[in-house]
Amino acid sequence: MIIHLPIRPRRNRKSETIRELIRETRLSTSDLIYPVFVHEGTHNEPIDSLPGCNRWSIKGLVEEAKRSMDLGIKSMVLFPVIPDNKKNSDATESYNPDGLIPQTILTLKDQVPDMTIITDVALDPYNSDGHDGIVEFRIDGSMEILNDASVEVLCKQALCHADAGADIVAPSDMMDGRIAAIRATLDSEALDDVSIMAYSAKYASALYGPFRGALDSSPKAGDKKTYQMDPANSREAIREAQLDENEGADIVLVKPAGIYGDIISKIKANTMLPVAAYQVSGEYLMIKAAAQSGWLDEKSIVLESLTSIRRAGADMILTYFAPQAAQWLREK
Repeated sequence: MIIHLPIRPRRNRKSETIRELIRETRLSTSDLIYPVFVHEGTHNEPIDSLPGCNRWSIKGLVEEAKRSMDLGIKSMVLFPVIPDNKKNSDATESYNPDGLIPQTILTLKDQVPDMTIITDVALDPYNSDGHDGIVEFRIDGSMEILNDASVEVLCKQALCHADAGADIVAPSDMMDGRIAAIRATLDSEALDDVSIMAYSAKYASALYGPFRGALDSSPKAGDKKTYQMDPANSREAIREAQLDENEGADIVLVKPAGIYGDIISKIKANTMLPVAAYQVSGEYLMIKAAAQSGWLDEKSIVLESLTSIRRAGADMILTYFAPQAAQWLREK
């Protein structure tokens, strides 16, 4: 039987060359940002909750940064593992100029000067209460995250990182008004060239568990739902991104990424800023576990997942798969 079909979409899929010619979304190593964990120890420690990732010593991180540069990864975001004896309810270690992150920045800038250094600006690694802001406990046993008091500390932290040489500070706390306050603080100290990557739509997701295991930064009481966003909401994310843009952000970020493609797409359509997305620890671990069990091909699913995040509208992706993805993209 002969069927007359003048329109046959499969013609555009008949060879790899043609598929490449019409490909709408392209993933490259330059799209990737590598999140890394650093601690005060002298040895690198494998992270049980994130197989394939380490808590790096500063020396070890320098070598990893050099390896990353060789693979074409030119941006890292730093997350600190802070010992309990340096944590307190006021998170004062977060702005210690001799602390772990400032010293890491100084060393990386000296040893790997072309690496773009992004720093996490949030209090949970330093806060003995495990929250992204300062906690006030009331007589009745309830608690409140103090917004304005937290912003004051976040400004000190961002300034500390910028003074050490950070290229981009990335407030991940979700306190109201912190972008305007941090921008004003940096500008007042002639650090107007330091960029702000705002975690504009950071959801109260169940996908952060492995990350908190890596940093030992889970809340000691309560949860983060009074400051991180409700996963049921999307218009709120647009509002948050627009507020951050108006307050002086240079980049807005969506977290998580993989199951929030609709949010990435909506924010992309409603901002003139570059959009970042964070493929978080739970997404990483699910892929790793499925691949290790033999049910998924790791290379294929990693590149597919990252491409889908780009397709949704992300201009850049924070992913723990950055080194492997860079190697695979080089081999293609």
